[in-house]
Amino acid sequence: MDPSEIVRALWERMQDRDWAGLRELLAEDLVVEWPVSGERIVGPERYVRINAEYPEGWSIRVLRVVADGDQVVSEVEVPHETMGLHRVASFWTVRDGELAAGREYWSEVGSDPSPEWRAGLVEPL
Repeated sequence: MDPSEIVRALWERMQDRDWAGLRELLAEDLVVEWPVSGERIVGPERYVRINAEYPEGWSIRVLRVVADGDQVVSEVEVPHETMGLHRVASFWTVRDGELAAGREYWSEVGSDPSPEWRAGLVEPL
């Protein structure tokens, strides 16, 4: 698989709850950073476990995947039955056909309200 296909497979396997298949995509020295919550996940087993143990009620819709060589960016939408709608911008490094590093920006849609001073300059999505 090329790097963009690997990232698409990541999201497909998460959606399918195919945790063994997800693990196959991850390098042994995987490091994933979540800057919004200030967390770093070291190792593929921890990354798989965090995703597998996330409370059910979610789905994944891939909005776009853009690749430049071994660097891949994805944007996905993750609605959750009780936790609301999340958007994720992920920046992945693919090495030797595996995800070696990632930086994911998870945010809940509407959790960062538009300041009043911009009211006349913007439109709601």
